[in-house]
Amino acid sequence: MQELTLYVDSRFTSPWALSAFQALTEKKLPFTLHTVNLDQGEQKQAAFRDLSPIGRVPLLVQGDLALAESSAIVEYLEEAFPPPAYAAVLPDGVQQRAMARQVMAWLRSDLMALRAERSTEVVFYAPVSTPLTQAGQAAAARLIAIADQLLTGEHLFGQWCIADTELALALNRLILNGDPVPERLTAWCAAQWQRDSVRQWIAKSRGGVPG
Repeated sequence: MQELTLYVDSRFTSPWALSAFQALTEKKLPFTLHTVNLDQGEQKQAAFRDLSPIGRVPLLVQGDLALAESSAIVEYLEEAFPPPAYAAVLPDGVQQRAMARQVMAWLRSDLMALRAERSTEVVFYAPVSTPLTQAGQAAAARLIAIADQLLTGEHLFGQWCIADTELALALNRLILNGDPVPERLTAWCAAQWQRDSVRQWIAKSRGGVPG
């Protein structure tokens, strides 16, 4: 197997970098982790742009393949290293897998006000005291309503998948900042946050001290 290298943001706050990291970790694939300092613009420098014209993290490199966009990375890893030889990170079955992709796509394209007002800094580092604006409150209400409808069991689709962590992270933008979220959803997120692959990421983001 050709060596796998994953490039992520140096503060470990990207939810999408977490998804790529988690897919590699869950599948127990050996990989080298490199950080890119986005604040200093390293993603715009030639050394990184030569790897990927898109200039974004996460970036997975394997031989001649340089693949950005977390959903593409997760799907590639699931196809290149499929179950049962490697742990599944997407659900079994065409319909359930499509539903998981739908949730993942939705979380990447919606809830913009919430994402702006409750960045992942509040998830991995510290809360903020600024109240949600009207737009932020509307986005939060939408997230909670959809999550409440989707979650009917321990996992979204009968077995754990990447979409579970991505939904938990979205809800934790509120929960870990002290914003109101129904107890059922709060408990579900707490359980998701104890997954070993998530704890490994949290330990990195907080300099070795899990939150």
